[in-house]
Amino acid sequence: MCPQPRSTLVKMTTSQKHRDFVAEPMGEKPVGSLAGIGEVLGKKLEERGFDKAYVVLGQFLVLKKDEDLFREWLKDTCGANAKQSRDCFGCLREWCDAFL
Repeated sequence: MCPQPRSTLVKMTTSQKHRDFVAEPMGEKPVGSLAGIGEVLGKKLEERGFDKAYVVLGQFLVLKKDEDLFREWLKDTCGANAKQSRDCFGCLREWCDAFL
């Protein structure tokens, strides 16, 4: 399979990002690889020290995988809207179900 050009990856839909994220171990993936987290929210999270997906996962786990608490935290931390926070939560929840 040929690698996709970078411009295609940037325009990836959230559902495709979700599928890609949960398909493999997290490793050192950047925070922007999480479903629901685009360039703007990713930059805001990085500025607050959440530069890798695993750092956001840590917060998700500290909040005991609680959807309301995590989505509120994401809203307060980077300004995520309802869809963005729901997508990010679902992505992390599914990743945890597969890998933890």
